[in-house]
Amino acid sequence: MLNYLWFFLAALFEIGGCYAFWSWLRLGKSAWWLLPGLLSLTLFALLLTRVEAAYAGRAYAAYGGLYIVTSLGWLWLIERSRPLLSDWLGAALCVLGAVVVLLGPRFSPG
Repeated sequence: MLNYLWFFLAALFEIGGCYAFWSWLRLGKSAWWLLPGLLSLTLFALLLTRVEAAYAGRAYAAYGGLYIVTSLGWLWLIERSRPLLSDWLGAALCVLGAVVVLLGPRFSPG
C-alpha cells in the first residue's frame, strides 16, 4: 500500500517539475520557474526509488497508470480544465494495466 503513496507523490513532483518547464517555454513565465522545476524533478526521481519492486522497469511501468490519473487531477485542479469522460476511461484502462504489471503472477522462463 505504501507503494501507491510513493507513486502518487512521485507523480505530483514529476508533473510539477514538467509544468515549470511548460510554464517557462509555453506560457512565457520567467526562467526562474526552472529552479523549483529542477528541484521537483529531483524529488520525483528520489521518491520513485522508494517503491518496493524487484526491477526498476516494472516499477516505472506500474507508475505510469497512477501518473495518468494524477495528470488528469492536475489538469482539473491546477489548470482548471475538466477532464472528459474519454480521459477518465483511458486512465481507467491504464490503471488496470498498471495493476496487472504490479500484481500479476510471475512466471519463470522454463
